[in-house]
Amino acid sequence: MAKNPTSGNYEDLPLNTGGADNKSSLVVCFGEMLIDFVPIVGGVSLAEAPAFKKAPGGAPANVAVGISKLGGSSAFIGKVGDDEFGHMLADILKKNNVNNSGMRFDHSARTALAFISLRADGEREFLFFRNPSADMLFRESELDLKLLEQAKIFHYGSISLIEEPCRSTHLAAMTIAKKAGSILSYDPNLRLKLWPSAEAAQKGIMSVWDKADIIKVSEDEITFLTGGDDPCDDNVVLKKLFHPNLKLLLVTEGSEGCRYYTKKFRGRVAGIKVKAVDTTGAGDAFVSGILSNIASDINLYQDEKRLREALVFANVCGALTVRERGAIPALPNKEAVLKMLQNIPE
Repeated sequence: MAKNPTSGNYEDLPLNTGGADNKSSLVVCFGEMLIDFVPIVGGVSLAEAPAFKKAPGGAPANVAVGISKLGGSSAFIGKVGDDEFGHMLADILKKNNVNNSGMRFDHSARTALAFISLRADGEREFLFFRNPSADMLFRESELDLKLLEQAKIFHYGSISLIEEPCRSTHLAAMTIAKKAGSILSYDPNLRLKLWPSAEAAQKGIMSVWDKADIIKVSEDEITFLTGGDDPCDDNVVLKKLFHPNLKLLLVTEGSEGCRYYTKKFRGRVAGIKVKAVDTTGAGDAFVSGILSNIASDINLYQDEKRLREALVFANVCGALTVRERGAIPALPNKEAVLKMLQNIPE
């Protein structure tokens, strides 16, 4: 394993400054956007929470906003309800300089809701309301083809693979983006309660595994996807999860940092210790940090030094996010990230 670089010329990391109109480095995020309800106090169960703070969320949308806040170029494609929450979410994307022209509004289904708490033992608890929600009803005919074809990176999760018609729409969008030359980025973002069964989740997540160029996965997800194998074992990761078409596999370890695997090298980058208030969105912030850099320097994963610097940057994005409640409101801008980077001891 290589030594962790905590120093580097982060000012020169190739982040965009062109906003949502900079098509040459556009990251298009596909999937769900919803309302997260987060308890106003930490360390309690959902039932014990005295009140909740409303916050926009949904992993693909979080990533889109995260990239934009870092000065990058992003767009979101997904479906919400034709209701006050749905239009609020579209406005939040617009205010955060995310291209929302690929959003659709369903007249019959509501915007999805999720109640999320961080229990005293540090584990998150989820309660979803989507029976069905609008995002599950996204149809292939509603896709914005021109936006997909402009994507330098097409990023997605697995929640949009659970139910039809959204699953078919997701697969079609992947095909269109890939044909147009996009890099496919995948963060499974396992939410077991949303799947019919654990077996269905494992099968569904792995069904598109070999299509992705970049994959980000957590240690818990490795254990789940491999049937209980040790997520810290490089041999497990390389034999069971690294496929021939993969350019970069990232394993997040929470506050401990991350590991990276490419065809040529592998290593680990230490995390940044902060006092966590709410871990919601930390992984999405990490993804935003690394994709912002890859979008501007498409061969970044081939240069280990540059990749490691970008991963330190991404780790800081995640660390800053856990210091506030909610996902999108807590996502950092580039200035905040650079400020924290300056305070990391060499």
